[in-house]
Amino acid sequence: MQVGADAESVEVKSSGSRHRVLVGVTASVAAIKLPLLVSKLLEIQGVDVRVITTNNATHFYNIAEIPVRVYTDKDEWEMWKTRSDPVLHIELRRWADLLVISPLDANTLGKIASGICDNLLTCVVRAWDARRPLLFCPAMNTFMWQHPITAQQVATLQSFGYVEIPCIAKKLVCGDEGKGAMAEVSTIVDVIQQYLLKLTV
Repeated sequence: MQVGADAESVEVKSSGSRHRVLVGVTASVAAIKLPLLVSKLLEIQGVDVRVITTNNATHFYNIAEIPVRVYTDKDEWEMWKTRSDPVLHIELRRWADLLVISPLDANTLGKIASGICDNLLTCVVRAWDARRPLLFCPAMNTFMWQHPITAQQVATLQSFGYVEIPCIAKKLVCGDEGKGAMAEVSTIVDVIQQYLLKLTV
């Protein structure tokens, strides 16, 4: 696994796969499930997977355990040196057939709802082609989920045409119990497969 080396190492090339899935991961503790999510997606025949991570998300998983290319903010700036160079967030948007943000933490939810694009992932979202599916999987503390602004922000993303994969209720890592946990990986993969099937029709 190479991360953040040079322009050549982060060049976005097509592998010839039938479908290309881009996974965004943000700084919720549910990011610990990223290795499992990627491995399950790779079991889908004809699917190529890439990952965009926020810097803080890497606190919760080991990039070395991810068997696909992982892009970071550092890659965005190392890839572009002069005006003729490709822009990574545009290249990734062009490459992907589907974007799933799993998990989507409260901070990035607020950024996307407000149009803020201050890292690689939020720049891809801001530049996203609305004709392609964008799925998001909220994950946060129960009391953060229950804050009135959360429902407003989720509704804003839905108004953009983005698809929520709802969070679930369980005992969270922090010890609180209630809604806010990311959907099960099996559920996320099932929804992604449903949307990929629609792309083949």
